[in-house]
Amino acid sequence: MTYIHRSLERKFLKMSAAFKVVMVTGARQVGKSTMLQYLAQDTGRTVVSMDDPDLRELAERDPKLFFQMYRPPILIDEVQKAPSLFEQIKILCDESNERGQFWLTGSQSRKLIKQAGDSLAGRICILRMFGLSEKEIAGRPNDIITDYAFSSLAERSRDIPPNNILSVYDRIWEGGMPDRLGMDAEIVHAYWNSYVDAYLMRDAVDDNGIIDTEGFRKFLRACAAFTGRLVNYNDLGNAAGISGVTAKEWVKILQSMGIIFLLEPFFSNELKRMIKTPKLYFCDTGLCAFLSSWTTRDVLMHGAASGHFLENYVVLEMFRNAAYGDKKMNLNFYRDTNQKEIDLVVTSEGVLHPFEIKRAASPDKKAVKTFSVLEKTGCALGEGGILCMAERPFPIDATNSFIPVNLL
Repeated sequence: MTYIHRSLERKFLKMSAAFKVVMVTGARQVGKSTMLQYLAQDTGRTVVSMDDPDLRELAERDPKLFFQMYRPPILIDEVQKAPSLFEQIKILCDESNERGQFWLTGSQSRKLIKQAGDSLAGRICILRMFGLSEKEIAGRPNDIITDYAFSSLAERSRDIPPNNILSVYDRIWEGGMPDRLGMDAEIVHAYWNSYVDAYLMRDAVDDNGIIDTEGFRKFLRACAAFTGRLVNYNDLGNAAGISGVTAKEWVKILQSMGIIFLLEPFFSNELKRMIKTPKLYFCDTGLCAFLSSWTTRDVLMHGAASGHFLENYVVLEMFRNAAYGDKKMNLNFYRDTNQKEIDLVVTSEGVLHPFEIKRAASPDKKAVKTFSVLEKTGCALGEGGILCMAERPFPIDATNSFIPVNLL
């Protein structure tokens, strides 16, 4: 299979030149190992995997001997399986000023982040990897959008095919797992069944101590049904036959596993009556579609949840931009008790960029009127608009545009 270049490559190599240790975390099967093994080619870097039981036993029994046999610079895959290595890595880091000596990958978990952070504070940079984005699949991994002005959008659109709802929902239904690409519907069903059983359920039991596996399966499906909506722990709990308190803890576990993420509401002291409840999204829309029993692209596209899935897709693409780009970006949504809502507020360099997300190709431009509520924050209000199914970008007013979702 041809290697697909990842947007994280640029940032990873930059951090490797600045930090002694760089670790890439993320959900199972998003491509962490593949990317680092590709970058390690022809560099003379030692590559080992803690999936090997003999290497794992040596690493746990005698970390010092392990690093005598496998010297830095080194790539250690699935490092969470040999946590005893962290203390020895710390010692080796303190003995040398060399940068980028340790490249690590680990399936995302609270335990791993804590172990690495506690042992290697000040020495490690932890980066998060998501599944494949539209731009990575299209061969444009470094095309990270940061300018939402119409002139910039029009320039971008010249090199990108016109937006098309069938292509967008293909990508939503397929998701971003590299191994999933190109599978037919029958194989896809088997793939996701295996993914849930072999990874999610095993990690839930082994790493997070969940005993009620049937309840956890129901909870996964409940979360998929609630994607793009405000989190209600009691409703999630009722759907899985568990308490709201347990539902809240299981949401944290799914976050730590890289399966879901929560979009926090926008906050400002100058704005009153804002809600404080986050919204729930999946880190892979293909997994979400499987858990929701949307068996084909067309069934999903015409189904009652199609708008929520489009919103999940758009917010996830923007999350990837924030994670991989060189500018610090915060993502939130706005909603107040007067039912005024803005689907996405991107804060970058002190400027607020508001966005609505619509499934229509020609949505009502009145949707941008809500953006004016952000003027009370005292922050500068920048370019934004309506992320939609328009074929090409089109100006709405001086600062807002119709923005085809495939430009993200």
